[in-house]
Amino acid sequence: MDFMITLMLFLHVVGAAGMGVYVLMPFAAGLFGRLSAPAREGLASGLHIGGRIGQFALILLFLTGGYIMSKADYATSWMVTMLIDFVAIAALSGIVQRPLKQIRTAAREGQEAGAAIRKVQTLSVIILILFLVMLWLMQSPWFG
Repeated sequence: MDFMITLMLFLHVVGAAGMGVYVLMPFAAGLFGRLSAPAREGLASGLHIGGRIGQFALILLFLTGGYIMSKADYATSWMVTMLIDFVAIAALSGIVQRPLKQIRTAAREGQEAGAAIRKVQTLSVIILILFLVMLWLMQSPWFG
């Protein structure tokens, strides 16, 4: 195997590990209702930072995945499916950042953030499902 493919595969795995925050997010978001305001603010800040790390990991995955796909004969339908799943994850990971900021601000000001908490919980579960679909599709690609 050539060095560049080996390097790209390594970076691709590092990117997938960076997206691990999206595996933890639904479980952490479930804790919001049980936490005090300062703890809720801290958790929201941590998930916000983790989400940003996940977004940088998505960029790494996009670049390395594009290179890897260019070196093999994958079916066009598989590549399109992967791209749609990727774009959905990227969009939702950006959308979830706003309610995380709202939770943090509400906790700081002593206000209720029930709607934002429910939105984070829902979006994070959807992101997790899409991420698991992506992992499954990566393990069983279709070749043209």
